[in-house]
Amino acid sequence: MKKETLKRIFDFLEEKGEHNAPVKWKLINNIPLTEDDLNVKGDLDLFDSKIKSLPEGLKVSGTLDLSYSKIISLPKGMEVGGTLFLHFSKITSLPKGLEIGEHLFIGKTPLTKYSDEELREMIKPGFIKGKIVR
Repeated sequence: MKKETLKRIFDFLEEKGEHNAPVKWKLINNIPLTEDDLNVKGDLDLFDSKIKSLPEGLKVSGTLDLSYSKIISLPKGMEVGGTLFLHFSKITSLPKGLEIGEHLFIGKTPLTKYSDEELREMIKPGFIKGKIVR
């Protein structure tokens, strides 16, 4: 199905109050997010996606997987309740205020040049509650 057709279907359903377009679909297709969209309940899987950035104010209650994505930056103050996977991404630094409720996976990223202490310092006043896995 063509992207334009899907967009029309999602727009129609949203107007009727029946359904909201999935956040993943909106991000991948450069469709503006609503305030509600910024609070993702559960996991957000953007594995191998072509997105290069995420919106400010994004909160994911579960796991966020950005492995193999084209992502180059994360927004300030982003919150991930579970694990953040960044394997094979192009991210070179972590933003101030980043909050990770579980683990951070950074294998095969430019972030591996930093020690765990440097990464934790980089995000202050944010935190990583779990391990940093390389």
